[in-house]
Amino acid sequence: MTAKDTLAQLAGALLDGSIKIVDCTAPLGPKTPLLKLPDEIADQTPPIEIHPISKYGDRGPFWAWNWLKLGEHSGTHYDAPHHWITGKDYPDGSVDTINPQYFMAPANVIDCSAESAADPDFLLTVDHVKAWEAEHGEIKEGEWVLMRTDWDQYNTDEDKFLNADENGPHTPGPTAEVIQYLMEDRKALGWGSQCIGTDAGAAGGFEIPFPAHNLLHKHNRYGLASLTNLKELPAKGAILVTAPLKIVEGTGSPIRAIAMVPAA
Repeated sequence: MTAKDTLAQLAGALLDGSIKIVDCTAPLGPKTPLLKLPDEIADQTPPIEIHPISKYGDRGPFWAWNWLKLGEHSGTHYDAPHHWITGKDYPDGSVDTINPQYFMAPANVIDCSAESAADPDFLLTVDHVKAWEAEHGEIKEGEWVLMRTDWDQYNTDEDKFLNADENGPHTPGPTAEVIQYLMEDRKALGWGSQCIGTDAGAAGGFEIPFPAHNLLHKHNRYGLASLTNLKELPAKGAILVTAPLKIVEGTGSPIRAIAMVPAA
């Protein structure tokens, strides 16, 4: 079968409904939860604002449009290598320079929802991933690895979504060893999370601080955060589409993440 035949089959499957599109994106608006950083080390991302320019009235009788104010890393978003100091020197490390070939790739979905419900500080380890591979098959080079926690159930409630107390945020995520394994042994395309960022809430205190950010971008690879509806994706077999806006020298971008899965 040629590539042309494959595309023709894909087109047919999209039209006849045998391939389903799953929306993996949270709504983006003034109520979208945003990451909070310590005031002493960083400015905060401003709240998202949507301002009307015109809406069928005297200032625009036939049209409606808005202007927006938002950070690059707001809502369901894409982290480019230039987002972190370890990836700052890659010439293709901003969202406008990344090869678009990487914006569509197979996804491996590791279900940690039960563990995350029992322990919001749950950390995915290499042993967890190897056990998952023994059951579902090896993670291949150039594929996404997504951690399903079902944390998206909280994304309309910022307090629950960030889950912070006097000791800091409590959200599940990867260990440094897992990211090293995925980058160096499996050569994955990137890592995705259903939480506010790609790291665990407590990751600032790890031996390698914020290892998902640190190690993903060190390897010129990518992160996805605030994904939704991963429960609708199979462990293997989905194709994930994650195209960021082509922001000049952008360190990241809100995205409309979608997945193609076989219809039931």
